[in-house]
Order: sequence, then structure tokens, then C-alpha cells
Amino acid sequence: MTNDLPAGYEISTDPARLDAALIHQWLAEDAYWARGRSREKQDRAIACSLNFGVYDEASGAQVGYARVVTDESTFAWLCDVYIAPVARAKGLGTALAGAVRDHLAPFGLRRVMLATADAHGVYAKVGFDPLATPEKWMVLGEQ
Repeated sequence: MTNDLPAGYEISTDPARLDAALIHQWLAEDAYWARGRSREKQDRAIACSLNFGVYDEASGAQVGYARVVTDESTFAWLCDVYIAPVARAKGLGTALAGAVRDHLAPFGLRRVMLATADAHGVYAKVGFDPLATPEKWMVLGEQ
């Protein structure tokens, strides 16, 4: 398992560093799972989550984002993982997923979940596996 962060980048959980307008633009305009999400809804999601930003060390610009919904005791949901197109193919997505995993490890969570249509390989590199018994899981809402 790896979370090697490429040189020149840093990951922070400091909410003051987040560029909420940029995060909203990325997700509402480019992310298949959040396309059309309102700014109000996105701001509320940020406010009620543990947030991770990826930043270019030289410029300080935000180039990635992820958020986690968790009780910090038994469960977490990793979502809204996004790397800006200009920063892709550098291993930042894997590094971000690894940083989330490592940040959550001390809580001793029973389960950390996520859903992805196209990035299974990224998450597998940091230890995520497909559901062993998907027939046990149910959903209320969009699928």
C-alpha cells in the first residue's frame, strides 16, 4: 500500500485553506457524481465533513479535494475525491486516498466505504476492496 505524495505537493485538513468556490466548480461542472450540485449544498457538505485539500507547494493553489463523512468511531464514507485536470496522472489521487486512509486509521473504524464508477485501481492501491457481500447492502435514494 502506498500514499507517496509527489514532490511539490502537500495535503492538508485545514478548512481555512479550502477554496470552496473552486471545489464547487470542479464538482458541479466536471464530476459525474455531483454535476449540477448547488453551491449551497456543496458549502453545507464541506461544513459537515472532514475535508482534505491537495495543494501545489510553490503557488499554494488547490489542485485536489476529498471529503469524509464520519462519526470518528465506527464508520466513514469517502466521497467527492477530485484532482484538477492540470494535476492528473501524477499519483495525486492515490496519495490523497492514502492520506485519508492514514488519517482515519487511529479511529479504529470498522468500515470505510466509497463508491466509484471508474477509479477502482486508484483505491485498490491503498487497500480498498470490492464488497464481499454486496447483497447485504441497500440504498435509499439515487443509485
